Parts: sequence; C-alpha cells; structure tokens
Amino acid sequence: MRRVLVIAYYWPPSGGSGVQRWVKFVKYLCAEGWEPVVWAPENADYPSIDHSFEKEIPPQVEVLRGPIWEPYAAYRKLTGAKSTEVTEISSGPKTFKQRLSLWIRANLFVPDPRIGWVRPSVKRLKAYLKEHPVDVMVTTGPPHSVHLIGEKLHKALGIPWIPDFRDPWSKMYYLKHLPMTGLSWERLRNMEQRVLDSCNTVLACTPLMQEDFQALTKTPVACITNGFDEEDFTGPVPPQDGHFNITHTGLFAADGNPLALWKVLGEMAAADPHFRAALCLRLAGKVDREILTAIKAAGLIDNVVSLGYCKHAEAVKEQRSASILLLPLRNDPQYRPILPGKLFEYLAARRPVLGIGQVDGAMARVLAATEAGCTIGWDDEEGLRTFLEAAWRTHCRGGIPATAGNIGPYSRRATAHALAELLERTCHLERTK
Repeated sequence: MRRVLVIAYYWPPSGGSGVQRWVKFVKYLCAEGWEPVVWAPENADYPSIDHSFEKEIPPQVEVLRGPIWEPYAAYRKLTGAKSTEVTEISSGPKTFKQRLSLWIRANLFVPDPRIGWVRPSVKRLKAYLKEHPVDVMVTTGPPHSVHLIGEKLHKALGIPWIPDFRDPWSKMYYLKHLPMTGLSWERLRNMEQRVLDSCNTVLACTPLMQEDFQALTKTPVACITNGFDEEDFTGPVPPQDGHFNITHTGLFAADGNPLALWKVLGEMAAADPHFRAALCLRLAGKVDREILTAIKAAGLIDNVVSLGYCKHAEAVKEQRSASILLLPLRNDPQYRPILPGKLFEYLAARRPVLGIGQVDGAMARVLAATEAGCTIGWDDEEGLRTFLEAAWRTHCRGGIPATAGNIGPYSRRATAHALAELLERTCHLERTK
C-alpha cells in the first residue's frame, strides 16, 4: 500500500464541521489502496467535542499526536469570552479588552493562533519520516498555519505535497474584521503565495475556490468537494411528526441571520392560525443570541425548539425528519465560493433545502444541479414567501415528498476515489520531474 501523511488540526475528539472532511477521506482511502498516517494535536482547544467521530477511523490507521500551545485560554481570561468561535471576531461592538486581543491575534499570530504548532510539528515529523517514509503528504486548513508545516517538510525532505483548502486563505471573509497592519497583511499574503507556488498540487473544496486559487499560481489546482457518507443515512427514515418543521443543524451564526425569512414567517403566522400552530423552527446546534432575538421580534419565539449542540448522528436524524432544511450562508460577498459541509448532508437527507445567499454562488449551483432545493437572495421577501407558501400547501395536502436528484458524485466513497487518483497523479508528477 502507498502511504499518505495527513496533517490536520481538527481531528477527533473535535466536533463540528471542520473535522469531517478528512475523517471521511481517511475512512475510505484504505479501500482505495492508500494507508493514511495522521498527525494531529494532542491537547487542542476545540470549540466542541464529539467522540462519535472516533468510531469512523479504521483501526489500522496510525494517528500521531504532538502538543500544541494556543492563546485561547489567555484570551478568555482577559476578555471574559466563553467562546473562540469566528463569531467572536466578526460580530458587534467590542470592549477595549476585546479590541486589544483582536489586535494581538491579528498581528502577533500570523497567519492564525495555531502558528505555535508549526515548529514542534516539523521537528517531530522530520524524525518520524526518516524512519517511516510516506509517498505523499496532505495538509488541510484552516487553520492555514498547518500548510507551513507542509512547506517546511517538503523543502527539507522532498516529499510530494498537497495543501487542501477547506476555506479560502487571504480572501477569507472574516479577515476584514481583524485590525491587521499593512505589514501583517503582506506577511499573510506572502505565506499564501509561497504555499501555492512551492507545493505539487493545490486542492480546493469548491469550484469557485479552485478558480480563485488558480488565478494566483501556475501550480495545478484540483477540486474535490465535501460530501456525505451513505452509512450515516442508512435505516428507516424517521417519521414526520405532523408539524411544518423548518430545521437548521450546526452553528447558526449572527452574520448568517436571515431577517427576511423571519419577517415572512412572522407575517404568515399572523395571517393563518393553522400555520402558526404547525410551524416549528428546529435549531440543532449552537445558536447566536442575535438569531433568537430576531425570531422573537418576528413573534415566533414560541415556535422555536432549540436543541443545543447535537452529536452527529442526532443531527442526521433531525435532517432526515425535517419538512424543509434551512441553509443561510453568511451575508458576505466573500462567501460566494464557499460550500458549507452541511450542504452535502442536507442532500443525503433528501429533504428540500431552502438556501439563502448569493443566487449565483457555489451553493446555488449545487442545489440546482441536484434538484435538491433552491437558493433565494438575502432580501428577496417575495421569493421567500412564494417558496414557503408552496411548501406549506404541499405539506397540507399530505406531506412534502423526498427529493430525487442525482447526488452520487458527492458521496464520500466517490470523493475518496477522486482523492486517491489525485494522490497518484501527484506522486507521478514528482517522479517525472
């Protein structure tokens, strides 16, 4: 078997969406003739924990771990914050301590606060790889500081290297909220350019990100999207409970607050007591307070079922039993090329998806191609009303049917097969240089 080293910050017991792409790749790569070896932190400050992902990792996969120092404990002590989520960066007014902390984060921790993991990782992996060689290595970010580990190992040992981008780097939407100096911006962009130019192949997880990265480098840029695992969606479909369930799973961030949706739903509920009685907003995951405040202002707080953070299997059950799956993107032009990981699980749940965001963005393309739902603009109240009223009528006539479009290319088995082919091509290109 060929061996691939995967360097990942997000790894079980981490929960959330960032961990799933490579847990699933690793799960299925063995069947494609590749033996993964994973390097991950042993004491990371993860925002959520989900031990269920540990069961996904084949027993033969070697997982190496090394200590990491992160500044988040000091940040929480200084500011009183309970979280280190991106929403702490991008939302609302800041206290003096928060502004100071963000300045320090923006300018002393470039490209990100996990930069302290780079040097010890390089030292440990150099020693390991000399005794246990691999055919190719992959670094997956964010955090994009992991790509600096790959850069240094590639330069020192000549191992073929693929940086995998689950999100953009210098075009990441929340960077504009950081008080970065011109020098810090230059450092970050230089890091990005070095990584793009020095690797063998760049891997992006959406077609629009692929286009953006290819415009920056002559290095070939491939695209393999995220996906869904068929094994997560086996068994009988949970029965509908009779309510008109509009379900959202995962982090519901303040900068993804669909105000027009709440307004339209509030007006529909005020005009139709039957609709108000049937409407249920099921929120499975961390929900920013601004979301609940907006729902309350629309007169719908009694229609909310807030489930808090759910284990992955529980979230899948919620997705499969929904009337409509809600997927608002962050209201930011820079979010246009991004495909949120939960989109693919929504596809597998076979429930209609109401996407809210850029109608010419990456998500809109996937929903249209798979006939899984539609994407409506942020302020398009008429479009939202048309969609919701049609769905409500269908619900009242006996229930909303499952979607039936072709989602096969987005299965985790299919994406792992595409990755195996990419790993082989990258090794071949290196051998023929």
